[in-house]
Amino acid sequence: MRTGAHRKQVHLAAHFPGVNSTTVWRDPRAGSQTEFASFVHLARTAERGLFDFFFLAEGLRLREHRGQVFDLDVVGRPDTLTVLNALAAVTERLGLAGTINTTFNEPHEVARQFASLDHLSGGRAAWNLVTSSDAFTGENFRRGGFLRREDRYVRAREVVELSRLLWEGWEADALAADAATGVFLRDGGVRDVRYTGEQFDVTARALLPRSPQVHPVLLQAGDSDEGREFGAAHADAIFTIHGTLEAGQAFTADVRARQARHGRAPEDVKVLPGAGFVLGDTPAEAAERAREIRRQQVGPEQAIAFVEQVWGRDLSGHDPDGPLPAEDPEPGAEITRGRVRHVRDPLAVAQRWRELAAANGWSLRELVIQVSDRQQFVGTPQQVADEIDLYVQADACDGFVLVPSLTPTGLDEFVDRVVPLLQERGSFRREYTGSTLREHLDLPTVRTPSTTGAR
Repeated sequence: MRTGAHRKQVHLAAHFPGVNSTTVWRDPRAGSQTEFASFVHLARTAERGLFDFFFLAEGLRLREHRGQVFDLDVVGRPDTLTVLNALAAVTERLGLAGTINTTFNEPHEVARQFASLDHLSGGRAAWNLVTSSDAFTGENFRRGGFLRREDRYVRAREVVELSRLLWEGWEADALAADAATGVFLRDGGVRDVRYTGEQFDVTARALLPRSPQVHPVLLQAGDSDEGREFGAAHADAIFTIHGTLEAGQAFTADVRARQARHGRAPEDVKVLPGAGFVLGDTPAEAAERAREIRRQQVGPEQAIAFVEQVWGRDLSGHDPDGPLPAEDPEPGAEITRGRVRHVRDPLAVAQRWRELAAANGWSLRELVIQVSDRQQFVGTPQQVADEIDLYVQADACDGFVLVPSLTPTGLDEFVDRVVPLLQERGSFRREYTGSTLREHLDLPTVRTPSTTGAR
């Protein structure tokens, strides 16, 4: 536990909600998920709060449930990179992070897109790397869904390695632009990038000079053993979830041990779990607000659909305020497409849920509210500031990606009431001291080896 002059600094990011039912989109105060003004409001609020970055997740296909588009999720959001490039023009210091899939995108194109964002934003770009082995999603792409699950991180690693070579493809002084001699590019300043791997065999030249950060910040989301290993080896920050202080400490310790095996120092990777928050003037008020928000997030339809994913059958005639279904799940049934399946043994999950429901007297909907709840901080502003700081000082993480429940004003209260308390205790900046996202995150300067290579 760190105190006094040795306090770790809390890192905060703002997640624009809307990929799933975290958003209370039926609330009368809720705004548009599509209008640019919504993105601007949340980004400017985060920048006013001196956050490290603004974060957009992304889905590549509309989720389907029981053969129809599942419209209880918030869908239809504009393209991630389009939104981030537009936000670069209306913010000054805030980092701009977006999710782009490594399975269905080509490294030359994506490397150029993120280098462009880094140039246009003055060094504030970040790429959240995700993988997919989902054939349903793959139907949208020329590649289709043929990539085997075990090849996901092979391709992701090669995408990162090739992108880094492309980002370094111009020497730092390659752009001469000498009006007197007429030399625009210094001779030898742009090198060929050669890469041979299992997924790619490429000879290319980067189309852009080195961007302000050289490498845009790399985020990684994935909690499997493969995901942790990939993040420890390649990421600058890991976006994860954990619900308790002890679980966070265990995750962070595991990542740090993996980093060391890859020759990386502890400060080379930031661990940033996603978390919600609910504030109140008293603990009781905050708890009541949290209960109401959860009931808005998990309405009767959402509760039934959530259970259907495990049971693998149509339960539309079942009472959400009644007990769990008496019949057992159908193993192997796929009733939902387009969402990551975390349930490996539905029979075991059903048994555990029945035991929880019986022990606590929960209805189906009440059970779903409990088991689908993500980490969140609930309390007075002082309590929330204390708990966030505790996680960071106890090495359970380096900060949090905050997910407000309301779009786009859900972050306002946190910035106004919690950030000043973190500042008072010396755990959070009072001003931006750098201009790039790497500086905000206290990441080391990029070291640039040769711009040619092969595997």
